[in-house]
Amino acid sequence: MELERRKFRRARKQRSILISVLSTLVFAAVIVIVLVNSPGWSRVSETFFDPRVAIDSFPRVIKGLWLNIQVLFVAAIGVAVLGTLLAIVRTLKGAVFTPLRLIAAGYTDLFRGIPVLLVLYLVGFGIPGLELTGRLPAQFWGTIALILCYSAYVAEVLRAGIDAVHPSQRLAARSLGLSHAKTLRLVVLPQAVRKVTPALMNDFVSMQKDVGLISVLGAVDAVRGAQIEVASSYNFTPYVLAGLLFVLLSLPFIRLTDWVTARAQRREQMGGVV
Repeated sequence: MELERRKFRRARKQRSILISVLSTLVFAAVIVIVLVNSPGWSRVSETFFDPRVAIDSFPRVIKGLWLNIQVLFVAAIGVAVLGTLLAIVRTLKGAVFTPLRLIAAGYTDLFRGIPVLLVLYLVGFGIPGLELTGRLPAQFWGTIALILCYSAYVAEVLRAGIDAVHPSQRLAARSLGLSHAKTLRLVVLPQAVRKVTPALMNDFVSMQKDVGLISVLGAVDAVRGAQIEVASSYNFTPYVLAGLLFVLLSLPFIRLTDWVTARAQRREQMGGVV
């Protein structure tokens, strides 16, 4: 009977895959036919999908994308550090920590409510206007703005993971003689991060996209490089090229996020499937 069940499941799975492939091909064919037969397709294809313009603008756009990658790397480290500290502060117990908890709560509420673009303007143009430091590149202030914004999101995700760890884990660790700091570092945080890994990875994917917003401060990244090429060629193909490069940059991590989410789901449902 078990062999028959497995055979039936394999047949249903193959049938589902075949139907999925056929429906996807049909849908894609319909979209292509509608686009190609639209009245303005020739004009749109010349304006947005010109291979010659894409090849000519590729060096400048890819050079700008390297700046985006550098900003993303530094911002990811800063967000991980600041977000973790905020999450820990928000979970501190005791009346003496009330001011710290209020500051952390106000920070997360503030930067989760302000759009990233406005934070970029305020940080990139407001802080330099105070003349507290010398002249710094635009990508520096863009990185600071991204860290400020995404630390608030990551802090709330981590706080939810910390709160999801059963109190018995803390009590067991303290009964073994571990201090509060060691309990948090060795017992609570590893479990919390494991619980919210998919959400953290989604925040990282979102930050990959928002890195392109540093162009509003004047940084010559992929978006600004594409804008320069558009201004010189009067063709929007460089924007499409920059968008494709951002997709290629995000795609591996998106697939990794899906794999981690599916693995966590299988682990939670283990033993529940007959």
